[in-house]
Amino acid sequence: MGASYEKCSRIARKEIEVLLTRMISLSLRIFNSMLNRMKALYKLCIFSFYLFFSCLLSAQTSVSRYMTEYQIDSLKKKELRLDIDNLFFFKNNEFGNSIMKGYTLPGAWINPKLSYVPLSNIKFEAGVYMLWYSGAYKYPNYAYQDIAKWKGIHYQNGTHLLPYFRGQIALGNFNFVLGNIYGGSNHGLILPIYNPELNLTADPETGFQILYDIPRFHLDAWINWQSFIFDVDTHQESFVAGVTSDIKLNSPQSKWHWYVPIQMVAQHRGGEIDETETGVETFMNASLGIGLTRNLNREKLKRINWEFDVLGYYQQAGELWPFDKGLGWYTKMGVDFDYLSVQAGAFTCNKFISLLGSPYFGAVSTRHKGGYYEGNPMTGFLTMDYSRTFAKLYSFGLKGELFYSIPGDLSGVDVTVSQDNGKGMGISVGAYFRLNLSFLLKKFTR
Repeated sequence: MGASYEKCSRIARKEIEVLLTRMISLSLRIFNSMLNRMKALYKLCIFSFYLFFSCLLSAQTSVSRYMTEYQIDSLKKKELRLDIDNLFFFKNNEFGNSIMKGYTLPGAWINPKLSYVPLSNIKFEAGVYMLWYSGAYKYPNYAYQDIAKWKGIHYQNGTHLLPYFRGQIALGNFNFVLGNIYGGSNHGLILPIYNPELNLTADPETGFQILYDIPRFHLDAWINWQSFIFDVDTHQESFVAGVTSDIKLNSPQSKWHWYVPIQMVAQHRGGEIDETETGVETFMNASLGIGLTRNLNREKLKRINWEFDVLGYYQQAGELWPFDKGLGWYTKMGVDFDYLSVQAGAFTCNKFISLLGSPYFGAVSTRHKGGYYEGNPMTGFLTMDYSRTFAKLYSFGLKGELFYSIPGDLSGVDVTVSQDNGKGMGISVGAYFRLNLSFLLKKFTR
């Protein structure tokens, strides 16, 4: 019986090794294909890596720039606090191709709120969220995420202002969140599915969230309700549902850490009490991947990470997009120092459309209405992210992004426009300063 078990175990391990080898080989072939077709980008990447490796700047990586800690601090039991979360930003996008237009985001958001922990596993928060762009004096009232065929007629003046409420309870390894959930980059979505820039533009997510954590597994399941409707409203009900999970095949602190990321995001637009004639629309993105982290924990160089993901797109209902389904392939390599994080990667697809990601990771054009790319659009990218934290309350960062795209022939547009194959480089640079303050107002003894 023991010999049989050992034989089966050896066979299983061998099959897993063969599968991993094949996935790594496939990702490397895709990446090499991209590099062969983009020699200029390749040389730039090599130069940039050399430049930053030689500098070896020191501090912490920028992973936490948009992140918010969701575990309830039991040491704050019976404390009423004033928490102020504030982000100043300046981001300039120069996109000189047919994929998307360039633009600049100068501004800030601030989220002051009262928080109270009545019990060690319960937390309440109430406050406001305000978004301000330099030079803007009027802001649309509706949620800052596209709602099909609804462009709100009501505006706010001075700043974009929203109420902010959150109720949270921790039960064992579960955290249940109602109201304003821990959204944005907290979901851990990969770049082709979620554009980090939404942390600067989208409204805080609201709805319901379940978080589950054990040493070898993390789960985040949520519903973000983007558009509420009353009876005879003239726009659709809309919400986004998502699930992300991280299966850790061994300890994250291991010298070689293997993990399996699984992600899904779907948007539903519909409703039964509105007066629109658009009909039900449902779109979905999903991904399955394999990742490897080499923990070095040296004085300067901390870790090296590689990841490969297969993505799928599905239009279950509606005709908003030109394709009903598509596939994508994404691979990246990253190096983390103390203050510096460098990533390079490649993406290619066939009829893939990203719901919340950048148009660089998909087969549609946002510059030309109705435009889409046939064949296998490709994008290579390089990001360099410098971030420094002071006293755990203040963080300053600089980020540069470079995209080189070969989308192919443009269809669905005027003949004169279709001559533009979109091939070219896009550059994005930004500066960020985040404050996360907490003041004790009163500690209740009873």
